[in-house]
Amino acid sequence: MTGMRGIGSGGIEGLPGLGPVRGPRPAGEPGGGEAPSFASALGQAVGEVEKMQLAADGEAQKAALGAGNLHETALALEKADVSMRVLTKVRNKVVEAYQEVMRMSI
Repeated sequence: MTGMRGIGSGGIEGLPGLGPVRGPRPAGEPGGGEAPSFASALGQAVGEVEKMQLAADGEAQKAALGAGNLHETALALEKADVSMRVLTKVRNKVVEAYQEVMRMSI
């Protein structure tokens, strides 16, 4: 096919800014060390969503007891809702990508 771009050792040809894949930087260099894995980044995101859910629950309990601020409660609940929706969309995209890889023939 003549319209396809090649992937060579110099990176993806024809796409500016995409160079060759490099390994992790040595620990002594700025920004060194290994990048977090996808699994650890996803786990960290799930942990953040859980914290937001717990904060929203705490604010709702305070409001139910008459001790909380209704505005703060509404904000906490909305933050928790938005973060859960985003996490659900990420999960759906990961599942779609996995299914697409499984459909590939070798």
